[in-house]
Amino acid sequence: MIKLQVIGNLGKDCIVKEINGKSVINFSVAHSERYKDAQGNQKERTTWVECAYWTDKTAVAQYLTKGRTVFAEGSPEADAYTNKEGQAAATLRMRVQTVQLLGGNSESQGANTGNVSHATATPTTVQPVVRTAPDNVPATDDLPF
Repeated sequence: MIKLQVIGNLGKDCIVKEINGKSVINFSVAHSERYKDAQGNQKERTTWVECAYWTDKTAVAQYLTKGRTVFAEGSPEADAYTNKEGQAAATLRMRVQTVQLLGGNSESQGANTGNVSHATATPTTVQPVVRTAPDNVPATDDLPF
């Protein structure tokens, strides 16, 4: 079994399409990490993951907007290609099985909007769950690690 988990920010608003009678939500997640190179210089590397979430329940799409932080889990796929400069490159894609909204975005800073989660065993059994915390208790992350 190969599984990919990514926590990152959406690079643009998601796109919902219907293909052969099935709905798919496409979105891009960017994960950035900072590190020091051999000379001690601070570097930053960003990895982009193109995500396809096949589901009949597309209500989560309204929340998958640019800048939103998400946790996504699924099966990875990699494709090699030659870029414009003639160099070998690769694209990382994921067939999403679970997507969960984390934190807020710039429009909801300070508001207690809760988290919307879609977890599935199969693509046709997606059930949304809305969690909110009382005003006097801080919300906790519901990460699997």
